[in-house]
Amino acid sequence: MSDSVRTEFGDGIAVITIDRPEARNAVDKSVAEGIAAAIDEFESRSDLVIGILTGAGGTFCAGMDLKAFTRGERPALPGRGFGGLTEQPPQKPLIAAVEGWALAGGCELALSADLVVASREAKFGLPEVKRGLVAAAGGLLRLPKALPYQLAMEIALTGDPLTAEKAHAHGLINTLTEPGGALDGAKELAARVAANGPLAVRATKQIVSGAVRWTDAEAFAAQADLVGPVFASADAQEGARAFAEKRAPVWRGE
Repeated sequence: MSDSVRTEFGDGIAVITIDRPEARNAVDKSVAEGIAAAIDEFESRSDLVIGILTGAGGTFCAGMDLKAFTRGERPALPGRGFGGLTEQPPQKPLIAAVEGWALAGGCELALSADLVVASREAKFGLPEVKRGLVAAAGGLLRLPKALPYQLAMEIALTGDPLTAEKAHAHGLINTLTEPGGALDGAKELAARVAANGPLAVRATKQIVSGAVRWTDAEAFAAQADLVGPVFASADAQEGARAFAEKRAPVWRGE
């Protein structure tokens, strides 16, 4: 694991923290490799249901580390994209817990998540056009799916930041917290998800995320492939028994 990425696992939740506060958590090759390794462990462990991606020191992520870039480093991994995440998000759900800036590639990391919890003082931005560049790590692809078309276009074309309050009003953010409370808010949301059947949560995330790209003809067949193993699982039987017996289910993830 990279020294610039910390992980914490427990109670069904994986917390992945970009830990370069001196560089506003800018992403270099080491960070990209650290995030990818953390995601791999999160995906492989049956005891982990949901993940949280956050940044240390009051900033989510300032994007690409330009100093590292000038040294020839590339903060993207083949097949996985910027930060080891944007082109291959996990199959399990992921929350972005945002304090301060989620800027450029940092905004694209946040947009790669399924849920967003942010401080009221957080700001999101894709300022690449101000530098004659293009936000090519998925931000321009995901933003119009998360926001009204005209607002997404304004943010993309002007490069101006979006406040957390406005992002929340338009549905980009699930929960607003007071400054310093984004990670705790994300953990609270994650705990509500982690209480559910892990196989069902994973399949549900895949169906909801796939629905925006499947055609009507593809959708039910793709859903059936994901749902079949869940209905045949021991957890499905346990959920039904627990309901009948009026007790909390004990999930096995199988």
